[in-house]
Amino acid sequence: MTTHATESAEARRAHHTRVAQRLLAAVGAGDRAAQVACYHPDVVLEFPYAAPPVRIEGRAAVETYLAIALGVFELSLTVTRVHDCVDPDTVIVEFTGTGRARTTDRPYANTYIAVLTFRDGLVVGQREFYNPVPAAQALTATPAS
Repeated sequence: MTTHATESAEARRAHHTRVAQRLLAAVGAGDRAAQVACYHPDVVLEFPYAAPPVRIEGRAAVETYLAIALGVFELSLTVTRVHDCVDPDTVIVEFTGTGRARTTDRPYANTYIAVLTFRDGLVVGQREFYNPVPAAQALTATPAS
């Protein structure tokens, strides 16, 4: 969708919220193609709390990153709150994730906040904040007793 200057801020916000929900639903469904379809070719994904912090630029690089990340975790995401911003091209989404680490079969649960920015109706920036400890715990095999 091309966002025109004549579109109302409310219409853009509504569209962006739908795209954000579609993006997160695709993650939960394990549908990487549907997730990547929500991203602008110039997308930048940032995970400032990852150890070390991660920044991925461009849709192709994001798709490669997601293939690895979604191969490690099986997730179900639930949107708990969407915040409209003064800038109609920015949406803040709070969500929870539950699932398991595929490598250890250990449970995983976390809460997230994502700041999404849009260009031409697609996500061009995603800065995601989460606690890295639950992921590290889920990826650590429990010692045999």
